[in-house]
Amino acid sequence: MSQQKLRQLGDSGIEVPRLTFGGNVFGWTVDEKTSFSLLDALVEKGLFFIDTADVYSRWAPGNEGGESETIIGKWLKKSGKRDSIVLATKVGMELSPEKTGLKPAYIRQAVEDSLRRLQTDVIDLYQAHRDDDATPLLETLKAFDSLIKEGKVRAIGASNYNAKRLQEALDVSKQHGLARYETLQPEYNLYDRQEYESGLEQVAVKNGLGVINYYSLASGFLSGKYKKPEDASKSQRGQGIVDKYLNERGKRIVEALEDVAASHDVSATQVALAWQIARPSITAPIVSATSLEQLDELVKATQLELSKQEIEELASASKL
Repeated sequence: MSQQKLRQLGDSGIEVPRLTFGGNVFGWTVDEKTSFSLLDALVEKGLFFIDTADVYSRWAPGNEGGESETIIGKWLKKSGKRDSIVLATKVGMELSPEKTGLKPAYIRQAVEDSLRRLQTDVIDLYQAHRDDDATPLLETLKAFDSLIKEGKVRAIGASNYNAKRLQEALDVSKQHGLARYETLQPEYNLYDRQEYESGLEQVAVKNGLGVINYYSLASGFLSGKYKKPEDASKSQRGQGIVDKYLNERGKRIVEALEDVAASHDVSATQVALAWQIARPSITAPIVSATSLEQLDELVKATQLELSKQEIEELASASKL
């Protein structure tokens, strides 16, 4: 197994590598057999932190949700590698009209469903997939706290909370002596910087939270493969990516990434990830791969050290 430099996940006592692997591809763009080979390779290469959700990959035709967890669970049973990985999943996004939100009774039901699909008796990091303003924070946090006390969950985290609500949740935990959110999972990359840097980052730093950001490659745009409108045909999500990112600022960011990449003889993908890894508040950006070749490229990103000047050049190119 290759060695990765590890980082602390908030104050949870859990150590993780500098990249998180996103399990949204399992049961969607990657079939079960390929998923197993990717999971084997992840452990071998030291990228043992795997993030999924109960709702993955409900959006794929014929799916109903739970497919990603089910594939990971089958792999865990077959490989016997549960102790080799840090396993994160989430609750709260809509699986069906009655399976949604963060009410205590639903959290209790959802965690049992996830544990069954994952074929494990403990989830290392259980995250609220989005805020539920219809349920008092105290009720939600009490439910999470009881799961930790029962040994079903090791730590809890929050995804898609705004800065105000995240701080409120942390205050409620402190006030009532409950387990607190140790991690934040926000959208963040060289293009989408505003929301995280304008408030969430300060809350994360002040409270010592681990940050595992998603869309770290802006749905693939920062890889440099979408440079003109016709490139939309390159993937299932291509049109949306081109519509959102292919503008003057987006082009400027990709050019800066490619300039830095050329000087290191690496890819724009690796530079985009290395820029995030170098940001002090970021713990482990979430990335996905659908092939072993792509996985090798991601591993190399954890070994790329950018100079202070390069980090500043990229930040400057992506200024709003």
